[in-house]
Amino acid sequence: MSRHHHHHYSRSGYPSSGRGMSPPIITLYDIPGHTPQPWAPNIWRIRFILNYKNLPYKTVWVDTASVESTLRSINAPPSTIRPDGRPVYTLPVIVDPTRNQMQPEVLSNTNNIAEYLESAYPARPVFPEGSRAMQSLFVHYIQEVFAKPLLPIMIPLSHQNIHHGGGGMPMLQGPQREQAWVAVKEQFDFLAMIMDKNAGDGDGVVAMGREVSYADFALCSVLIWIERMAAHDGWTRVRGWNGGRWARLYERCRPYMDEL
Repeated sequence: MSRHHHHHYSRSGYPSSGRGMSPPIITLYDIPGHTPQPWAPNIWRIRFILNYKNLPYKTVWVDTASVESTLRSINAPPSTIRPDGRPVYTLPVIVDPTRNQMQPEVLSNTNNIAEYLESAYPARPVFPEGSRAMQSLFVHYIQEVFAKPLLPIMIPLSHQNIHHGGGGMPMLQGPQREQAWVAVKEQFDFLAMIMDKNAGDGDGVVAMGREVSYADFALCSVLIWIERMAAHDGWTRVRGWNGGRWARLYERCRPYMDEL
């Protein structure tokens, strides 16, 4: 299951210690799909930040069934607590021993991890100055509103791809599927209208000005999800919508799509 690519991190300024100890690097816990490629959108948000900030890391792949036991074993905090008090354990989780090997930071919850990485590694910021509130609201919107109509299409596909067929929600067929895509397109059309407001004083592609930020990584994570899980039926549609702006955003984020 272990699919990390091993790199030598001397370029990051770590001394290579004489005892053959490799320098401590960040570990990202992720869920495998039917291919070795990462697919889960909330985990891609963190992968983007790690890549954008040039932080050395490795991936540990955890099957869905063993997420909770794995996270408990490394003392990861739950990502959320249900109203009845029960903890919920979800990925991504990161373990960061680079600042204190004796007491590595163990973090869960995508937005908490993003904020930690920004504070701990402020170079190449993903939250432009003064924008954390706006960024947080944008990302919440992407996750809770924008991506919602994709769920009936994507969850059966994701499920099928993880478990190699079947289980979970039934696949949408024919007219139902077309209806589902109509609902998705409404969200893309609305967001295109909003993001077009930046065309005058920004580059017209990214959510803020001319540089990518956490907002773009959240949005592009959804595009990657579509591209990985619904390449023929989904990405071929979406890339052509709204004058090709989503394909342009994808290209802007592509330099930060390394899969370590």
